[in-house]
Amino acid sequence: MYREEFMRRAIDISREALEKPGTEPFGCVIVKDGAIIGEGLNHSLAHFDPTSHGEVEAIRDACRRLECVDLTGCELYTSCEPCAMCVATMEVAGISQLYYAASMRQAGAAFASLTRAERHPIDTEALRTAAGALVEERAMPSQQEMDADAVAILDSWAKARKAATAISD
Repeated sequence: MYREEFMRRAIDISREALEKPGTEPFGCVIVKDGAIIGEGLNHSLAHFDPTSHGEVEAIRDACRRLECVDLTGCELYTSCEPCAMCVATMEVAGISQLYYAASMRQAGAAFASLTRAERHPIDTEALRTAAGALVEERAMPSQQEMDADAVAILDSWAKARKAATAISD
C-alpha cells in the first residue's frame, strides 16, 4: 500500500544529485513490511558504471542487507519511472509493487535542453525495444558461439544444485 513517506525519501535521495558530483537525480528506496531495507542514487558517472541507476543500487543494497536475491513482497519507490534495465532488474529480484514520481516523458522534458556531453545519454525507447526483442531481432549484431561448452557447464551446475538441495531437505 502506497505511503507518501517512502516516496518523499526517494525524492530526497534524488535531490542529493544537486550537490554530489557524478550523480544524477534518480533516487529509490526498497520497502519490506513497512520499513526501508534498501536505498539507491544514480552513480553511473561517478562509478563509471552504466548500470548504477538508483533502482539497481537500491536493489543491490536491499539484497546485501537481507543476504538474499529474492525481494518478493517488497515495494520499490522511485523518483522517476524506471528504464527497461531497471524494470528487468526489478523482475529478476521479485519486486512486487512499483511506485514512481516523474514519468519518463517528464524526465525527458526536463533534460531536453542538455547536450549529450552534459548528461548520461539513454535512448529509453531504443532500450525498451531492445530489451523486449529476441536476440536475432535486436539492432546490435550478435553471434552465438561455443554453445555446447556453455550448456555442459550449465547442466553440470544445475545437477550439482539439485543434488545439494536434495541433501539439505
